[in-house]
Amino acid sequence: MKRRPPLFVALSVAVGALFGAVRPTAESAAQQIPLEPSASAAPGLSRASSSPEPGLPSRPGRSSEGKAEVLVAAAGDVACDPSDPSFEGGKGRGRYCRQLATAKAISRAGAEAVFVLGDTQYDDATLGKFRRSYDKSWGRLKGITYPAVGNHEYYTNVAAGYFDYFGRRAGKRGLGYYSTDLASWHVVSLNSNCDILSCERGSRQYRWLRHDLRSSEASCDVAIMHHPRFSSGPHGDTRGVLPLWRLLYRAGVDVALAGHDHIYERFAPLRPDGSVDRSAGIRSFVVGTGGAETYWFNKRAGHSQARSADTIGVLFLSLRDGAFDWSFDRVAGKRFSDAGSDRCH
Repeated sequence: MKRRPPLFVALSVAVGALFGAVRPTAESAAQQIPLEPSASAAPGLSRASSSPEPGLPSRPGRSSEGKAEVLVAAAGDVACDPSDPSFEGGKGRGRYCRQLATAKAISRAGAEAVFVLGDTQYDDATLGKFRRSYDKSWGRLKGITYPAVGNHEYYTNVAAGYFDYFGRRAGKRGLGYYSTDLASWHVVSLNSNCDILSCERGSRQYRWLRHDLRSSEASCDVAIMHHPRFSSGPHGDTRGVLPLWRLLYRAGVDVALAGHDHIYERFAPLRPDGSVDRSAGIRSFVVGTGGAETYWFNKRAGHSQARSADTIGVLFLSLRDGAFDWSFDRVAGKRFSDAGSDRCH
């Protein structure tokens, strides 16, 4: 169990003494999504050997060889509309419609899991467009994919195409948040469309996240979502996710990944208010570089440590016991690289 702030611990002990151990509610149980690479994974990627029941993949974690490290690929804003002039049969050109190139980079690297950070399919994410564009590229990695829902998914009513395409991997239909474990890491995928599904204190998603984080015994935690709390891109900071970020920070979450702005950016470990906390802050990344197109920078956000606005590529994370490494792999556009390591709290 990750160390919590003293006030949190004191309150937890008091509540436990009065009411006994907390048990998962029906709602929280429904959102614990056990996922694992399936037989449809791309060649060279790991696969599940068994499932606890028909049609339900087994929970990921350490392999039978006792593996305690997992290589994850992450990016959002992926597949352009098949009607886009730059689509060119899915191959794209320049810094546009390069989803096939980023998918190939993930396969070459031998990633064992893929975090898709929203806006998976442009422009309106219908199921037909998923099949004609996303499925021909990143769809090859669907069996190891952990998606987060973006705003373009909701250009189709209730994000129907997204939920139809990803099925159980997207969490409960209509909600789109879930959690799972990868090796020694706990993963939460959040619905950051806060104008559609509330992120406010006391909301259904807020209560679920609070319970989920309290229940986790993982040594490290990563949160994925579409809208970034901090960004130097044209969309800028997302204030709507602040209540969720406060929960993440209080629980000691180590990493937050988002897209939305089609840039790459890495921040120092931060508190939810944007101030630096090198001992317990959340290290966040904006990785809206999955292939659709690139954006530009507006005003530089505070404590931005690395960034590129003219690059298509993928962020690779090596999630280890108590630590993680990152490396951004450029696929197209301006030459750029970023790599480093950090420890969990």
